Amino acid sequence: MWSPDRRTLLAACGALALAGCGFTPAYGPQGGGQKLLGQIAFADPDSPDAYLYIRRIEERLGRAAPGAPYRLDTSLKTETSGHGSLADGNTTRIRVIGTATFTLRDAVTNEALTTGNTSSFTGYSTTGSTAATQAAERDAEERLMLMLADRVIDRLLLVAADLPQ
Repeated sequence: MWSPDRRTLLAACGALALAGCGFTPAYGPQGGGQKLLGQIAFADPDSPDAYLYIRRIEERLGRAAPGAPYRLDTSLKTETSGHGSLADGNTTRIRVIGTATFTLRDAVTNEALTTGNTSSFTGYSTTGSTAATQAAERDAEERLMLMLADRVIDRLLLVAADLPQ
């Protein structure tokens, strides 16, 4: 005779809970994410950070088709601070904090449909060679832009179902 184990029971309860709360997958047939796929245009990137940020959004939501109904305006800001130091005063760890302030606009009317900001941070070590430190810095900047882009996408997906067609 079959008897459910604990994992099966938890999975079934989880599925029932999600079904009861009105959960809809963002990219599913009724999900708001479908409205955003290939529908958001950007200004040309004006910095390496902006390029990485836009590239990540296009990876997840697709490149905008000509005449896309939405435009995403974003202001990116980063700042660094030293953390950790040696007895001689040399910094051993750098923290990079980034903020993305964004506005999703109707591409035709320029009306702001949603606005917001998000921030994140990452860090890197400066204890290696000069080349290793420079590589670590570039990697940290890229990680930060990916995190910011992912957070902005998450925020857009939350309001996507309410956007006008």
